[in-house]
Formats: sequence, structure tokens, C-alpha cells
Amino acid sequence: MGAQKGKDLLLKMHDGSGFAAVAGLRSRRIAFNAETVDVTHAESAGRWRELLEGAGIKRASISGRGLFRDAASDALVRQTFFEGVVKNCQVIVPDFGTIEGLFQITAFEFAGEHNGEVTFELSLESAGALSFTAL
Repeated sequence: MGAQKGKDLLLKMHDGSGFAAVAGLRSRRIAFNAETVDVTHAESAGRWRELLEGAGIKRASISGRGLFRDAASDALVRQTFFEGVVKNCQVIVPDFGTIEGLFQITAFEFAGEHNGEVTFELSLESAGALSFTAL
């Protein structure tokens, strides 16, 4: 994957009728993690750590910062957070693919300067298996 425009990394959340872009995110990030299961024992070759293949917990985290572009995106994010519901989301990574699955908003923050706009930050954590569709 060559150099890409950061603005093309897109987060969408299902709003009941389809996927809607989540507000005016100016920065976004997705991270994938997989825990390991250590099965090292006294007879491990050279006392090197051994890991149990495919046994750890996988998870994805999404974070973003920006400003609300309209009342609909504001309401979707706010309602999703305060109701504590798990929503189907998509993350579109240009020239890579689309990651889709269930996520829950785990953090929602507001900030503002006296001479600027109100911004927000949100964090989401995966809540089930994710699918990947290559572009």
C-alpha cells in the first residue's frame, strides 16, 4: 500500500437504514491486537518461549477526533454512547479494504477553546468477529 490521504480513512456506523459517516472526523486510527497464550515448559527447546497458535483473544480499537458536521451524526454518536448499544461499523482503508463488525463506543469526550469550535473524541472497541473485504 503506497502513500494515502489521511482523510480517505473513513469510519461509518449503521444508523438503522444504512451506514452513515461518523461526523467530521479529522483524525482516525484503527489498531488490531492479538493476545498470546504462552505454553513454554521445562523441555522447551533452548528455553525459548512457545506460543499456542490461534489461541489468544483478538480485538480491534478505533479512535477518532473531529467535529460534528450535522445534527444527524451528532445524534447517532450521542445516542449510541448513552444507550450503551453495540453497533455495526465499517472502517474503509483506501487501497487496502473494508473492516466491518460490531463495535461499542467506550469513550466520548468534548473539548473547546474560547476562540474555536467544539471538538469531540471517541473510542470504540470491537464486540465480536470482524470481517475484511479487500479492495
